[in-house]
Amino acid sequence: MTSSVQKLALLRAAMIRNGIDVYILPSSDPHLGEYIPDHWKIVPWLTGFTGSAATVVITNEFAGLFTDSRYFIQAQNELADSGIILVKPEPFKAPDYVDWLYKIIARSSRIGFDGKIISVAQYRRMENKLKDRDISYNTDCDLITDIWNERPPMPDSEASDHPVKYSGIDRSAKISRVREQMKQQLIDVHLLTSPDDIMWLLNIRGSDLAYSPLLSSFALISDSRLLFFTESKKVPNELSEEFSRLGIEMHPYNEITGFLSTLRENSSILITPVTTSVKLFNSIPGKLRITEDISIPCRLKAIRNKTEIENTGRVMIKDGVALTKFFYWFEQNLGREVMTELSLADKLLCFRSQQSDFIGPAFPAIIAFNEHSALPHYTPETGHDSEICENGILLVDSGGQYRGGTTDITRTIATGIPTAKQRTDFTLVLKGHINLACVKFPAGTRGYQLDAFARKDLWEKGMNYGHGTGHGVGYCLNVHEGPQNISPGDTKVAMEAGMLTSNEPAIYREGEYGIRIENLILCFEDEETEFGQFLKFDTVSLCYIDIKLIDKSLLDIVETTWLNRYHSEVYDKLSPHLSESEKRWLKEKTDFI
Repeated sequence: MTSSVQKLALLRAAMIRNGIDVYILPSSDPHLGEYIPDHWKIVPWLTGFTGSAATVVITNEFAGLFTDSRYFIQAQNELADSGIILVKPEPFKAPDYVDWLYKIIARSSRIGFDGKIISVAQYRRMENKLKDRDISYNTDCDLITDIWNERPPMPDSEASDHPVKYSGIDRSAKISRVREQMKQQLIDVHLLTSPDDIMWLLNIRGSDLAYSPLLSSFALISDSRLLFFTESKKVPNELSEEFSRLGIEMHPYNEITGFLSTLRENSSILITPVTTSVKLFNSIPGKLRITEDISIPCRLKAIRNKTEIENTGRVMIKDGVALTKFFYWFEQNLGREVMTELSLADKLLCFRSQQSDFIGPAFPAIIAFNEHSALPHYTPETGHDSEICENGILLVDSGGQYRGGTTDITRTIATGIPTAKQRTDFTLVLKGHINLACVKFPAGTRGYQLDAFARKDLWEKGMNYGHGTGHGVGYCLNVHEGPQNISPGDTKVAMEAGMLTSNEPAIYREGEYGIRIENLILCFEDEETEFGQFLKFDTVSLCYIDIKLIDKSLLDIVETTWLNRYHSEVYDKLSPHLSESEKRWLKEKTDFI
């Protein structure tokens, strides 16, 4: 097997042959989403780093990997002896390879990258930052294909129908809604580059990715045509015939650039810069009027319809039952058999698999014990996972893909008698979680305005966490799916009724433990007053919160009331699906405090 050092040498030789001074490799594919197929896992192949987000920058004398704080410890371990170093940011700054390049790059350097896997937004930012350095760019520079032997092929899963009993709206109605929005925005052509947008629009699902039920594809929609770019063998005859009846034209995946280049002059096109590659953008004729914004399907699918909301409620019960059975089994068997982080991940998947309409995990389960739980996105690996003992903190962050929705939930439990510090930390995180769950706010409020509600009690104790508080969640699509989020960073998207978002404040003590409590919250309309429409959240995830870790003296009456009501709902909705022994156990776990 070729080592990372040898691969790096081959890549540098290719850079010299192509006159490249700096080569940039992102963790992305042509759709620029979170999860990518094996064919595009270039960063893990080259470096050994398996985190989901990274950019590698290579020069003749330097090779560095940039990632965020979730992965610092993991990256240091996985990059050992690779010839590639982890580049950490300055204190209180995000890791940014563009800022780093600005400081070190020589004038008149030539930067190369594969334009199929870098967004036009990223490229522009780089160009703007380095504009006074007289930099030239090779944006069609694929140096990997020739040196990656035995590269995995492109995925070839078959599309499946996502019927109206799950979607709530048929595909023809969705297409009409998008065209109506295009007309209102004076858009002639809409380029769709995110497969989740296309899956929603066409009411189909696939399995090209490990954790998101997507089909790698592009689409172009106008007032008279809808072009769907994927391989024909991936669409079964029945679906293909229906598409034909609806006027949906199927074309090979790689023909998207050719169609873009033939678009009518002086027409208008809507694109999303963060999910449109440089390669696609450069294919658009220069005389088109380009509008840049979030895609229309992205905005529409973020608002759950009645059917989707009802299905989401049913899925939360299924997922809650699986989690309850898992935690019951765990408590009954802890100390009686050997358990590791990996074996617990397998066991939890087994319980979820018993639920109807389960497709698979929504992301790699984060089962983290003691010091591993201090790593926000830790994933256990064979040979490096911890054995679970009867004295510690166990964090379980997991989710499932079901036909009727997607789940994402985190619970932190004590396997023994928690310390006073652990109970204080847990309770402060819980207070933040409840504060956000209970907040009432006017329509038009954005995520950054809500974020402080989850952090207030931690801030008062001089504590904080380094990630966002909430992300949008797709509907049998991506577990991380906007456009909404709840984080300190500004977002142009206001929270709206029908949006499903996570609520996950946390605290991490490096080398000791981490605590995170996550539920999904559905936004709904509350009262309308003379001051306008107000919104609230309904917590839809169902699983007990470990009362053994709560310092009751730190909770006020509002927080105690919320927890007791939540636990009553958990018991009432889950107990009909449990055995008698599981019911008794859950009753104890959800007792009033």
